[in-house]
Amino acid sequence: MANDRSVRFLCALGSASTSRVLNLLNIATEKGSDPEYAEKPLFVSPILNKSFLLKHRTRPDEAFLFTSPRALATKIIIPFDVNDLRAGGHSLFVDQRGYVDALRTAGHYSPEALERDLAVLRLLHAVPSLDPFLVREHLRNNGIEVASSYFAISEGDQERMHAFASTEVSRLTALAGGDEAASKRLVSAMLSNEIDERLEPLRVTLDLTGNDFREGIFSWRGFLYYKWSMGKFWPDVMSVLREISAIQPIGGLSPEQKAYLAVAPRNIIEKVRDNGLHVNKALAAYDASFGALAEHQTPKIFRNFLLSAPTMFVELGEKLGAISHIVGFWRYRFPQDGRGAPIDAEELSTIFQDFSSGFGEKAKDEGSLIKKPILIDTTAA
Repeated sequence: MANDRSVRFLCALGSASTSRVLNLLNIATEKGSDPEYAEKPLFVSPILNKSFLLKHRTRPDEAFLFTSPRALATKIIIPFDVNDLRAGGHSLFVDQRGYVDALRTAGHYSPEALERDLAVLRLLHAVPSLDPFLVREHLRNNGIEVASSYFAISEGDQERMHAFASTEVSRLTALAGGDEAASKRLVSAMLSNEIDERLEPLRVTLDLTGNDFREGIFSWRGFLYYKWSMGKFWPDVMSVLREISAIQPIGGLSPEQKAYLAVAPRNIIEKVRDNGLHVNKALAAYDASFGALAEHQTPKIFRNFLLSAPTMFVELGEKLGAISHIVGFWRYRFPQDGRGAPIDAEELSTIFQDFSSGFGEKAKDEGSLIKKPILIDTTAA
């Protein structure tokens, strides 16, 4: 494992998690005495249950760690001292070379416990962000039940998300024969943890096989969540970007810090703008293809969308997760009530570097994963 001193900067998160950082140490500190936490842990290893999980944009000097190129990796950071994060920690990536042996050593595992935690890490690695809604639903969909304390989701947000998704899926009343009760059953089945026989009429309508249908339904739920999420946090994006543009650190600045802080805010604003446009285009493609099914009963268009949805879902999650991380972290560090502590140039530079790292630059020969559904022919039957 690598000696990773970047854990020092995670202490700025305090008790917060974001869509890119799952702060298991804080959860253990606050909820460790809860019976449910002990009965349904995320990881069997107590060591891993006090770590940090990060969605990490890989750098060129990290390419050798993997057997094949990857833009985004899931990083595990295990602090040396849980009482002093400034001491640093060990880190490893899911599926890096020698990953299983490194995890076995780090977590002090028995064979059975190792297999279980490897399975959970594979599931967490498969989702594009560590947003609690997505993580909880993905784990449940794969038969993993963990304590609710791992997911800081308010009851109000859960109800609002379910109401939003119900309204969206209820547009499929025609598939239920126009019957309101049948429509409610379809909505309930669509939002449940199981892909069962209640969705068989929908599967037949879309002419999808079992695995394609299962993956498509999960990605569909993800798009519903992303659409709801955009409405929830996007109004705060502009105010956060204005604060990023205007903030001034206290104390002196080195020439390097002065040069970096002169350009970093504009770069972050441009990346949020560009990635926000990609997100909106992807959601517009979803709206158009779903509308073809719901309003015009032309399933071919939405079927094509669902076939491409798992790949789109990953890129959309990365982009939206990076923007959400900026808003969530900034609002934690600088609350709107003005209680945020002053910040020096070193910490501000570190935060800006973290924000920028969430947006990857694609290679010239790597096409956008979002272009495909934009080109769907919405006039086809």
